[in-house]
Amino acid sequence: MIPLYMDVHAHGAVTSQLRVRGVDVLTAQEDHRRKAEDEELLERARELQRLIFTQDEDFLALASTWQRSKRPFAGIAYGTRQRLFGRYVNDLQLIAKATELAEWENAIIFLPL
Repeated sequence: MIPLYMDVHAHGAVTSQLRVRGVDVLTAQEDHRRKAEDEELLERARELQRLIFTQDEDFLALASTWQRSKRPFAGIAYGTRQRLFGRYVNDLQLIAKATELAEWENAIIFLPL
C-alpha cells in the first residue's frame, strides 16, 4: 500500500474519508510543516516515501523543473480546485491500495482518473 502525504491545500474531507477507508495518510499540518514551501513538502514526501496529494498548481511547475533536472521525488497526485472530493477519495484509495510507489516515482498523476 502506498502511504499518502497531504499538502496544506488538500481539503480535510479527502483526508478524513481516506482514513475511514484504511489508507495511511499524513498531512503536512500533522508533520509540523503548515508553513513549509512547496519544494520542502515535495522533498519531505520523498524522504517519507509517500505520494503527495495537492490541489496547488504550483506543484506542477515545481515537478516539471525537478523532472528536467532529474531530481527525484516520490510522485504527485494532483487534483484541481474543483470540489470533486468523492472522486479524489476513490482515485487515491485505488492508487494507494492497488499500486506501488515505484510506479509513480518522478511522475504526476492528474485526478480524477
